[in-house]
Amino acid sequence: MPIHIHGVWDLTIVTPVGRVRPVVELRSLDGKLVGTARGAGENLPLRDIVLDGDRLTWKQSVTRPMRLDLTFTVTVDGDTLTGISKAGRLPSSKVTGRRRRDGEAEPA
Repeated sequence: MPIHIHGVWDLTIVTPVGRVRPVVELRSLDGKLVGTARGAGENLPLRDIVLDGDRLTWKQSVTRPMRLDLTFTVTVDGDTLTGISKAGRLPSSKVTGRRRRDGEAEPA
């Protein structure tokens, strides 16, 4: 059975400088996975999104709190995901996430 990843995901990334809580939205456009990430006042496109079984990977660049190119590797299990985010030679950061239910408001 194919994994369904479309929707809005509330992520928590445990970084050396504290927890970051971006919101990632994933959907299909013309048969291709596309997505955006919101957080720290930025709205950023996701690149190179690949779903292979239950393994989801993507890349994104951020400029806040500093300029970084990030690579995410997560495992999707229903409405949750777990994995890591990597920024160059910096240590990996733990990533967890939960898909919002339809009509669910953004956390306060």
